[in-house]
Amino acid sequence: MSVHEGLRDRATTERGAPRSAAGPLAAVREALAPVLSQGPLDVLDVGGGTGHYAVPLAAAGHRVTVVDASPDALAMLERRAAEAGVSVRGVQGDAADVAALVGPDAADLVLCHSVLEYLDDVAAVVAALVAVTRPGGTVSVLVPGALAAVVHRAAAGQFAEALKALSAAEGGSGQGRAPSRRFTRAALLGLADAAGLAEPRIHGVRVFTDLVAAPDTDPRAAEALRALDEAAAVHPVLADLAAQLHLTAVRPG
Repeated sequence: MSVHEGLRDRATTERGAPRSAAGPLAAVREALAPVLSQGPLDVLDVGGGTGHYAVPLAAAGHRVTVVDASPDALAMLERRAAEAGVSVRGVQGDAADVAALVGPDAADLVLCHSVLEYLDDVAAVVAALVAVTRPGGTVSVLVPGALAAVVHRAAAGQFAEALKALSAAEGGSGQGRAPSRRFTRAALLGLADAAGLAEPRIHGVRVFTDLVAAPDTDPRAAEALRALDEAAAVHPVLADLAAQLHLTAVRPG
C-alpha cells in the first residue's frame, strides 16, 4: 500500500463510519482543549486530508492550513469547507517538506494525525513539524498503538499473531515498516525528546471501545463505556493499550 492509498483509505473510513465507530476526533479535541481555548490560533494540519480535523477547527474560529500530498483529498477538503461555510487553506506537498511549503514558525498548533505510520523517515518528519511550530506552540501527533495490536489479536484468538506483535512492540520504537508501523509510549517520548520538544503528554485513544460491541441501543451503557475510556486515556498503564496514542508536546520558547 502506498502513502496516498493509506491516507485515502483513512479518509474513506472517517466519512463512512457510524458515530459509535467514528474516528478519535472528540477525544483528541478534548485533549487539545487547553490549547484551543487560547485561540483563535494559527493551526497547521500536516497530512490533514479531507479536513476531518481542519473543518471543525475552522468552524470554531481558528485559522487553519492543511498540507497534504493528495490533490483529491485537498479538493474534498475545499468542498467540505464550503459546505460548512468556513475557509481552510490547502497546500499540496509531502509532510517531510512542510517547512519549505509554509515556512518556519508558521503555526501555534501543528497537527500530524494518523500520518507517521505511512512514512519512512519518521524522525525527519517530526523535526519538520517542530520547525514549523512557533516557540511556545504545541505539536500534536496521533499514531497507532503497538500494544493494542497484541490485545486485539489475543482477544480474537490469534495467539501466534499476538505473540509476534508483542515481540515487535518490545523490540524498540516505531515497529514495522510503513504502512503497518505501530508505536509504543517509549517510542513517542523518544521522538519528542530527539526533536527537542518539552512537556510531552500521552493520552490513550479508544482503550476499550474497539474491544467490545458498541452499545448503541443502551444509552447508559454507551455513556459508561465513554466514561471508562476517558478515565483509561490517562491511566499510567491502561493508556498504553489504546488503539491510538496521542502525543502533545511544546516547542520551547
